Amino acid sequence: MKLKLLFTISVFAVAAASAQSPSKIVSQANKALGGEKALKAISSTVQTGKITRLSDNTTGSYSAFASGGSFYGSRYDLNGFEIAFGYNGKSGWARDSRNGLRTITGEAGRDLQAEAQYRNTRWLKAKDEKAKLTSGGTALVGGKQANVILMTTAKAVRLKLYFDVATGMLIREDIPQGSSVKSFEYSDYRPVSGIQTPFIIKSINDDETYEIRLQDVKYNVAVARSSFDFPVISNEPLPNIPTLLDEIRANADKIDAILENYSYTETRIERDINKNGDLIVKESEKRSLTFYKGYRITRTIEKNGKPLSPSDQAKEDKEAEKQVAEIEKRIAEKARKEQVKRDVGSGTGGAPNGEGQRITIADSLKGSLLVNPRRERFKGRDVIVFDYEPNPAYKPKTRNEKLFALCNGAVWVDSVTKQVVRLDAVLTQSAGNFLAKAKRGASFSIENELVNNEIWLPSQADINLQIKILFAGININNLIKYGDYRRFETEVKDSKVGDDKP
Repeated sequence: MKLKLLFTISVFAVAAASAQSPSKIVSQANKALGGEKALKAISSTVQTGKITRLSDNTTGSYSAFASGGSFYGSRYDLNGFEIAFGYNGKSGWARDSRNGLRTITGEAGRDLQAEAQYRNTRWLKAKDEKAKLTSGGTALVGGKQANVILMTTAKAVRLKLYFDVATGMLIREDIPQGSSVKSFEYSDYRPVSGIQTPFIIKSINDDETYEIRLQDVKYNVAVARSSFDFPVISNEPLPNIPTLLDEIRANADKIDAILENYSYTETRIERDINKNGDLIVKESEKRSLTFYKGYRITRTIEKNGKPLSPSDQAKEDKEAEKQVAEIEKRIAEKARKEQVKRDVGSGTGGAPNGEGQRITIADSLKGSLLVNPRRERFKGRDVIVFDYEPNPAYKPKTRNEKLFALCNGAVWVDSVTKQVVRLDAVLTQSAGNFLAKAKRGASFSIENELVNNEIWLPSQADINLQIKILFAGININNLIKYGDYRRFETEVKDSKVGDDKP
């Protein structure tokens, strides 16, 4: 009878713990760790100590540091084998004695960016950053009952957080790292500047378990930005950056000319984070694209994976013909205005970017400071990589320049073709007006592929954007895939638009 009563009490306790909402769990954690106000006041963290690999008891030094809301890095060595990584608000990097130094891209880069944000602000800015906190039930961690919270970022990175039911303390984290997951278990909490801080960390990563014993932890101390920057280890000379941008810009004109001889498809996949924190596909649309005199012509050919009906496709073809007619009208009007200027002796009018006309990345980067240049290998090619950040002295003129002038990011340039092979961008502050505003933290990345060994063209783009229109908020989470590149000789007639002439 006594055993049955204890079992009933235990089941009831577990049920009660699992019934707690994520907001209540993090509220308890904030209180247990020192209070929400004190946690939000943390602007930087520096940790130092010793690390031991438990499989062979090899030991070494350990350090980790976070600052500025999104800067994060860590270093340790084990018997001369060094591992280090960092995220500097623009790009992430990793270095170890086996694989050398490299920029982290793809899913691993996205995961490191999310971890950097989390190490600085924990779950305190989840609402502002459009991250969702959902219940993950309960689990046992080191014999302790824990409430589990799933924290899913706007970019669909999911962190799993475990909080001790009895104390409210954070006792474990599971953080994605590309195709794998690294785990951290926390114990030996002690107060540091009023913040309860774990001094023993068990790290589980790639089938190895490490024990970290911190010797010193400091909050709100100055951390040099250079601590997060990409290390400079190569003596190989780098090209002059303004000259490189001029070459990229010149090549962009050639790319425009070549691109007019290509058709391709663009599949736009609209995604969202549902109430359970899962990334779901809401809808998709596939379009056929060609270029005509530097302007883009589009036709929808599929929706949600299914071809359009004959009648809907006929409407799309008719719309494409209208696009060509409109382009011809714009070109004729621009030519007329330029002729008028010449006639009255007012000088040349230039060639402004029209709606739908392509703008080069080199033009977009005119308002940026280019920093941390380095040489790497990417997709089997020699590339030059540099980070960029807003240049406060630059006065942007076009809408695209204004947007890029507010971005941090990184650019990969093919050393031979002098064309961009990858671009990452993050909006550093909200941009727009009272009618529509893109919120800080909006991000965009695009990766290109070498087509027919002559031109780098887009293969995939990832867009994550929060827009406020008047009093309503709109989240845009799109994956865009490009493909089916076909070369043909362009000759757009006013009868059939988009027909490919082999």
